[in-house]
Amino acid sequence: MKRYFVSMILFALLPLGLGCSSTAQLEAHPPAWQADDSRALTVERLWELKRIGNPVISPDGRWIVAPVTRYTVSDDLAHTDLWLFSADGSIERPLTRHGSADGQPTFSPDGSHLAFVSRRDGDEAAQIYVLPITEPGEAIRLTEIPTGVTGIKWVGEHLYFISSIFPDKSWEEMAERLKQDNASHMSGLTWNRLPFASFDRFLDEERQSHLFRIHHTGGETLNITLPTGRELPRSSAGAGSYDVNPDESLVVFMSDANRDDLNPKIDLFRVAPGSIEAVNITPDNIGVDGNPRFSRSGRLLAFTRNRIPGFYADTNDLMIYTVETGNVRNQTENWDRSVGSVVWDENDESLFGSVSDAGTRRIFRFHIIPGVEPLPVTGATDYPALDVAENGTIAALNHSFLYPPQLHILDIPERSSTRIDTINDDIMAEVDLGTYESVIYTGADGQDIQMWVHYPPGFDSSQKYPLFLLIHGGPHSAITDGFHFRWNAQTFASWGYVTAWHNFHGSDGFGQDFTDAINPDWISKPYEDTIRAAEWFMEKDWIDTDRMFAGGASYGGYLSSILLGKEHPFNALLIHAPVYNLYSQMAADFAVHTVRFGNYWEDDGSHFDGRTIYEAISPHYFAGNFNTPALLTHGQDDLRVPVGQIFELFRTLQSRGVDSRLIYFPNENHWILRPNNSIYWYHQVREWAEKYAPPGPRPR
Repeated sequence: MKRYFVSMILFALLPLGLGCSSTAQLEAHPPAWQADDSRALTVERLWELKRIGNPVISPDGRWIVAPVTRYTVSDDLAHTDLWLFSADGSIERPLTRHGSADGQPTFSPDGSHLAFVSRRDGDEAAQIYVLPITEPGEAIRLTEIPTGVTGIKWVGEHLYFISSIFPDKSWEEMAERLKQDNASHMSGLTWNRLPFASFDRFLDEERQSHLFRIHHTGGETLNITLPTGRELPRSSAGAGSYDVNPDESLVVFMSDANRDDLNPKIDLFRVAPGSIEAVNITPDNIGVDGNPRFSRSGRLLAFTRNRIPGFYADTNDLMIYTVETGNVRNQTENWDRSVGSVVWDENDESLFGSVSDAGTRRIFRFHIIPGVEPLPVTGATDYPALDVAENGTIAALNHSFLYPPQLHILDIPERSSTRIDTINDDIMAEVDLGTYESVIYTGADGQDIQMWVHYPPGFDSSQKYPLFLLIHGGPHSAITDGFHFRWNAQTFASWGYVTAWHNFHGSDGFGQDFTDAINPDWISKPYEDTIRAAEWFMEKDWIDTDRMFAGGASYGGYLSSILLGKEHPFNALLIHAPVYNLYSQMAADFAVHTVRFGNYWEDDGSHFDGRTIYEAISPHYFAGNFNTPALLTHGQDDLRVPVGQIFELFRTLQSRGVDSRLIYFPNENHWILRPNNSIYWYHQVREWAEKYAPPGPRPR
């Protein structure tokens, strides 16, 4: 039976009878409405759309290259090619058609060639390939690295790359070791220390992530980091983990200064290629220093810094390091937003970066002149990635709730952008979309909460619609104005629901105090924000309060599990990959709160000791109140939230006699990524929602 909650804080007086709705009563008023999927943004259409990746721009600003991925549902496969676009929009064509996963494109300094990572023609692991841009020619394999390559950059005469190697072996010995491992019938993995996994892959304790370089014409490789006795963070090493100055005399890379993966201290180290000495340039910061980026002159290095160990969502400040003097200054000390990766402008006078800002990812310009505040150069809709040419031309990725990623050229003085691609226009022309808007309501502590509200196609405010309230994961992320393939609000809305995402306390992009307001108490404020979001809708005469449905994934699954045990107005819930039992979450690659607030066995009698926290916020402690029907989904290969969490929750619901359904995907991880599994998941969610909150408008 639906559970109804009246906010004692708002002292809301709501219509009588809302607490006695049931499935039987809903069935007594069957909907006279059926969704027309012929022009809807169905899940099948989502998988027809091509997905454009992050762009790179040639030094002269003439060409943009971006990976474009298409899926074939018939065989469940992804096909990623590199596409070439001209900055004036006149050219748009595939640059590679090999059928393999081509990615990580990077231009040569003179713009004549493009290097990229691919696995083709019998490659056992991903390798670097080089393709001419200014003349006809085929891609040529540059490397034969048995452990594979990633995170490539082309600087000067060399290509730099990362590989996860056996540090005590030669390339030939590594190849033989891998051959033996593949032929062995023994599948056991052994660890003596952390880390053992990352999201969906186990880490080999014997391997380390190291940085190499090779001449652009081939030849011997040089291991840059191994001689220093330091390695890159093995669970996250990529192109953002290092940078090289333009004359190749200096490399800066991320590494754990503590050499303790249980309590890492990620700092930046500088080394001259070929040297055995790496110098820590950020020793005094106890948080994470990362995302190094040299200026075009090589005199300055930009990087990001946070200060709270164990808190990944601590605000990242933009720091500027002067190479000659070693001086470090904070460019965003008084700015309450978090900076990610940045790109220098053509004159080394400022940097550009995509920043989560109050529900939208905007591109900001960061002048390196002290005292100049960061300035937004984009407004509505998301701009999640960009690149800047030597002549100042900026290529950027743009998308919104109503269209998938597109390529744009930005005009900074005019604060405008011009689209240069037509990918997906044929499919989107056949789709009727609803509308959406950003609203503000009052949440916990009387603070403003931003929420995206999506209306179904043909929405008629004189009718009453059911609500599907979505709860985002993280928790320290945000739902921004971009196209979401896995949980698409417009797809949900097309079924006949008003759909919403609320950026509750803990979400990023609303200031550090707002983001950190839920630590260590993960429940109180996000729960109250969720209830008040529901109440905001219940006050609208176009919402049917007898037809309300909610759900989320990861932390959103956690908060949905909390709803199971607390008062709420929802008929049923959707719960994917939830953190349900915080004790069991210790089996994950990431354990909640342990670094910052202590372990569950530590009890010093304070409000913030580990044991008290776990007992206060773990959803399984509320199981005695569970009585809301719930659809549960999870993937076997999820190592961020181990699959045992969902089995614990399912057994609990079944033991309590609560209507529940478990959908288990043996070949998925933290996300449902395969086309056929995703299609099945969407249809199962639709069936469950329609069972407890029938879709479509009804007369008032």
